[in-house]
This record gives sequence, C-alpha cells and structure tokens, in this order.
Amino acid sequence: MIKFHKLFASLLGIGQLKGGGTIAAIIYCIGWYLQPLDLENSNWPFFSTLLIIGMGIWSANEVEIIWGKDSSKVVIDELAGMAITLLLVPKNIIYLLIGLIAFRFFDIVKPLGVRKLEILPKGWGVMADDILAGFYSLIFVHLCIEIMNKFE
Repeated sequence: MIKFHKLFASLLGIGQLKGGGTIAAIIYCIGWYLQPLDLENSNWPFFSTLLIIGMGIWSANEVEIIWGKDSSKVVIDELAGMAITLLLVPKNIIYLLIGLIAFRFFDIVKPLGVRKLEILPKGWGVMADDILAGFYSLIFVHLCIEIMNKFE
C-alpha cells in the first residue's frame, strides 16, 4: 500500500523532479483546460477537488514516515491548490494563466496566514497551506474576471 501512497503523493514521481510543485500545477492546468466537460455547470470539479484533498491528506500521512515532514516529493498538495484556484472559473486561457501565477505566488510566498498552516500535523499541514493558497488564488482570479468583464 505504501507504493500507492508514494505514487499518488508524488503524482507518479513528478515530485522527484526539480520544480515538481510547479510542474504538478501546470499538469492540472493542462488537464483542466483540455477536459471536455462543461466545468461551470457541473459538480464534478467540487467532488474531484474534495477527493484530491482527502486522498492527499491520507497519502501525505503515509509517506511522512519514509520521506519526512512536508517533503518536496509530495506534490499532490499543489494539485489540490490548483484545483481550488480554478473552481467556477470559465474556461479561458487568460484566466488559467492568472490562476496559475496567483497560486504559485501564494504557495511560494505564503502570505496572509498560509505559512502558519504548515504547523498542522502530518498530511493536514502538508495540504492545508496549499488549500488556503488555492482559496486566495480563487478569490484573486474571480476579482480579475470581474474587473476584466467591466472593461469589455
């Protein structure tokens, strides 16, 4: 079972690469953009995001024993944060890029209490900071959409 958790937490080994977190976020963006479902009128993004978060907490708990606390090999948290960032966002390459840049900013800089969540135990600490970074990015993207719509 630990092999499954290593593969899931590292997104099939992407976490082993330099810049694995950014690569994981980009992979989510590509999948989000290319997927054929109407994301704005579907519950699927919410359910899949909750599944990623739940499985991410579980897998991060399991691999902490092997890789240590909040290992850079664990990138499922970036996938979860990016999924949150793009919730209810219309499929548009500009919105996607704004979301990616905003999420990576909040995830790397960790302002506004994001860093404090890392102290939570095990998988909760691994995932919580990216979840909050994702929510900040979600708000930022939707503000940008509103501003851009006013100027159309």
